[in-house]
Amino acid sequence: QVQLVESGGGSVQAGGSLRLSCAASGRTFSSYAVGWFRQAPGKERGFVAAVSRSGSTYYADSVKGRFTISRDSARTRAYLQMNSLKPEDTAVYYCAADPAMSTVVAGLSGSWGQGTQVTVSS
Repeated sequence: QVQLVESGGGSVQAGGSLRLSCAASGRTFSSYAVGWFRQAPGKERGFVAAVSRSGSTYYADSVKGRFTISRDSARTRAYLQMNSLKPEDTAVYYCAADPAMSTVVAGLSGSWGQGTQVTVSS
């Protein structure tokens, strides 16, 4: 397992942008796929986006064309660039990591961050 720390959440008006960051404490992400999930009040946590060890990406339909997941060249951080934000994007966002992309996408990762709040007002 790897310890994950998210940052970059905040409040923004609809149509605005935010960039979330996920850092691996004390190590790199080089051998891990990384994903982002979100949980709105009263709802289950759901998949948002993931990036594999080789850089392949996968998105939930609800965020395609608006969100971009990436990782830096040093493989120490993963990012979620969120554009054209909508009030329905309001949630706590979590990053997750696992050596297997399929495990990340399924939400079965053993490593999760503590979450960062994103609030989008209309």
